[in-house]
Amino acid sequence: MIITRRFKFSAAHLYRDPDLTPEENRARFGACYSEYGHGHNYVLDVSVRGAVDPRTGMIVNLKDLKQVVQERVIARYDHKHLNFEVEDFRGTLPTTEALVLRIWDLLDGRIPGCDLAKIRLYEHDELFAEYAGQPA
Repeated sequence: MIITRRFKFSAAHLYRDPDLTPEENRARFGACYSEYGHGHNYVLDVSVRGAVDPRTGMIVNLKDLKQVVQERVIARYDHKHLNFEVEDFRGTLPTTEALVLRIWDLLDGRIPGCDLAKIRLYEHDELFAEYAGQPA
């Protein structure tokens, strides 16, 4: 059984390679390049897998899931400039793909009673990245 809970946070990021000129950065990153960055209202779907507990009828206590995601992800990224305020992205671009991989690392093995199945992060309605861990 898999269940998914949705979370939201807002953050800014900057796509800029310091080794490139502004013109080269614009050519590489298009509208995502700017001097100061830009922000998104991210939507994060966290899917967990487990057996249904016959006593509770649930695979996870959603209160526990919410607490772990709040403490490990939302508090870390919400209303932050990812390039400058979050150590996770020092020296690397905080792309949607990079965020998903980092969020997976922050949550994997930390949700009581179940396994992390999949992470999906929407940067906006038309763009998301998804990760389900390394294949066995």
